[in-house]
Amino acid sequence: METLDLKPWWHFGHAWLVISGPLIVVIASFITLYIAISRPDPVIDDYYRKGMEINKTLNAQRDAMAPAIQARNNAATGIKPIEYKPAEQ
Repeated sequence: METLDLKPWWHFGHAWLVISGPLIVVIASFITLYIAISRPDPVIDDYYRKGMEINKTLNAQRDAMAPAIQARNNAATGIKPIEYKPAEQ
């Protein structure tokens, strides 16, 4: 006749192996939650206005080069350039 091993479940190593994976994930999620709550992300101040200012400076640089580009094209082709009209802002 066989004898049954009547030890509690926590005495078996395989049970701890199965439990340890999800337990580590739960602990890591609580650590991540703590970090997210204790150190909030900084708010970017008025990013839209700053982006519009950057676009204006880029347009100004392009508009400043337009007469030089027209003169260079005229010298290379011999065709009179079309009158330059700056971009509207």
